[in-house]
Amino acid sequence: MLTEDGKHLYVSYDEYHNLVEKLAIKVYQSGWKFDTILCLARGGMRPGDILSRIFNVPLAIMSTSSYRAEAGTVQGHLDIAHFITTPQGQIAGKVLLVDDLADTGVTLQAVVDRLRSNYAPITELRTAVIWTKGSSTFSADYTVEHLPTNPWIHQPFESYDNLSPEKLLAKWKI
Repeated sequence: MLTEDGKHLYVSYDEYHNLVEKLAIKVYQSGWKFDTILCLARGGMRPGDILSRIFNVPLAIMSTSSYRAEAGTVQGHLDIAHFITTPQGQIAGKVLLVDDLADTGVTLQAVVDRLRSNYAPITELRTAVIWTKGSSTFSADYTVEHLPTNPWIHQPFESYDNLSPEKLLAKWKI
């Protein structure tokens, strides 16, 4: 649910999964066949996993990180892993790059540039995200929702960001 002022988008688990399914439909309806899904950790892991299951293709993972300041609410220096984890040894062929959102577009553009310059076995690369904010300089090949007001997206699993093992013990009285 988008707040009246357009500054916050609250997403339930059901809504989140519905959006990932709509993303799968967009990719499927395009007719494009791909060999591997490469998800960006952390945000792209959940949609990447679901899409990997729906399309029955291997899931590869590349870690990126830039939202570390202010409890993950302020974008800082972008770190991109030098290696990709894949069950096939090396990522190759047609690859669908998946993340949860194109916020500023900086991360997706940097990863696409790195993949195109350093991974010659990738013959075709397309991108898929659930959300694209109006402030994004990157336009994914597939996106479900365009968010012109650039809201902060409150994803359903973010409650775990502030949940420590001690708090779990107290919650479950173990």
